[in-house]
Amino acid sequence: MAEYVDVEKAIGMPGLRLVLSPGLPAPWSESAKSILHVKKIPYVKARQEILGANVVLLKWTAQATAPVAAWNDEPPRSTWIEQLYLFERVAPQPRLIPADWDDRVQMIGLSHEICGENGYTWNRRHIMVRDFTAPDKDEQTRATFDKLGRKYWYSPEAAASAPGRCAEILGRLAARLEQQRAKGSRYFIGNALTALDIYWACHAITMRPQPDNVCPMPAHFRAVYTNTDPVLEKAAAPILFEHRDYIYQKYLQLPFDF
Repeated sequence: MAEYVDVEKAIGMPGLRLVLSPGLPAPWSESAKSILHVKKIPYVKARQEILGANVVLLKWTAQATAPVAAWNDEPPRSTWIEQLYLFERVAPQPRLIPADWDDRVQMIGLSHEICGENGYTWNRRHIMVRDFTAPDKDEQTRATFDKLGRKYWYSPEAAASAPGRCAEILGRLAARLEQQRAKGSRYFIGNALTALDIYWACHAITMRPQPDNVCPMPAHFRAVYTNTDPVLEKAAAPILFEHRDYIYQKYLQLPFDF
């Protein structure tokens, strides 16, 4: 089990601090942790309360979600792209943002399709809210996911468009990997690991979580993360999960530690 400090304590500490959600392999948090693992950057874990008030975190960062990265006395960073550029500056090697213009633009663009607003995981979350506020769910579950939906602007219209949006992104990612495989590469960009490979590996958990022996999450979280939407299932090309498994086995930490 990972060790955490309170956010209030983390604020005054030097070095790198990462605010995370204990007990859950949240995709944005796992992405940040995985990049730090690859770059061998030491950091302190601080505790965020999932869907809680997080008053200290809110006062510090003007928002209440995880992950948040804070480096020395610089302003805290609460978006994936800010965090990526911070980590790249703190430890330039191994490089995870391509030097080549075209490769870099493509990597950032595809990463946004996974991590950004209205991206894959954003819309996957709408599907989770749709499914777990259904009448057949218990009152506590419905209340929890109703709160999550209100936090991230869920609506019936968002739920209706989410499967198609997710499927579009999955299809593009799979096509990219097929193109790369034809060139003899196991990576999304060129012939080396980039942040994009890590982002997909970590966000794929919201479609098909790894088994309990490497990702021992509570059963109710596993049920939430496991896809049951037929539109997404049709788009879930095997190469996407072959890529995830390759990246985890070669570069990332197993078993999970959250």
